[in-house]
Amino acid sequence: MMRRVFLLSVLVSAVFGLAVFLYYRGRPLPLEMREEIYPCVVYYRKTHSIPRPMIAHIVTVDLTCKNIRVFVTPPEKGDKQNPLRARTTSAFAQEFGVQIAINGDGFTPWWSNNLFDYYPHPGDPVRPLGLAASNGRQYGTAEPKAPILYINDRKEASFGKPIRKVHTAISGMSWLVRDRKVIEDLNDTYAAPRTAVGLDGPGTRLILIVVDGRQPFYSEGATIAELAELMLYYGGDNAIMLDGGGSSTMVIDWPSKGLQVMNSPIDLGIPGRERAVGNHLGIFAVP
Repeated sequence: MMRRVFLLSVLVSAVFGLAVFLYYRGRPLPLEMREEIYPCVVYYRKTHSIPRPMIAHIVTVDLTCKNIRVFVTPPEKGDKQNPLRARTTSAFAQEFGVQIAINGDGFTPWWSNNLFDYYPHPGDPVRPLGLAASNGRQYGTAEPKAPILYINDRKEASFGKPIRKVHTAISGMSWLVRDRKVIEDLNDTYAAPRTAVGLDGPGTRLILIVVDGRQPFYSEGATIAELAELMLYYGGDNAIMLDGGGSSTMVIDWPSKGLQVMNSPIDLGIPGRERAVGNHLGIFAVP
């Protein structure tokens, strides 16, 4: 009898272990970490269990360092209507050789009905919802209420108004934090995958955040209000929300491990599936 109980307990443990392995296979383990991956670039993984499971990926970048350069997806030549060709975030990182990459602004056209009916596919033409600039080439249109991150060729960064000539720019969906104050009346009920970018007070430290979501028992996501508080915690005195949901992705090219998708994106309801998006925000960090 005791032998049967022992064998049953071993079987149950094995089945449970296999289930846990299969569930987390391909996803980052929900373990907190901090690592300086390049000079002046630090990666954090933050986990929460209350009020729901949540995993956040944070990268802080010191813009004053000589090895740092900020880059946004460049427009295609000759197509003003749809100046971008959709790419996944990892394809963007591989194509342009950046060491850090996140998804950027919202874009159109877009729909996601099922595996046989969605747009865009990689390479399909799209346009951003707001203004963007890459190496001085501007595209898209500035929307009245859409906040914009500007960075000039001296790496002077600002929100709202550019400092000198625009060199790099990307638009957000909405403000999260302004002058160290969380924007009032942000949604605090609906949790989802999120992406955000922020600056410290002097504008010399860039903060990138991607939160996983829509994955029960792993990471259910953050509300917009929670995203703002997380940004403030990591030093984002001013911050905007970028495109989220199935677009939210962070990619890092590790010096010793190569290109890795750091979070668990979820497109078309499939964990680990990257969505092809319009533009991206990248960091060159190699000394």
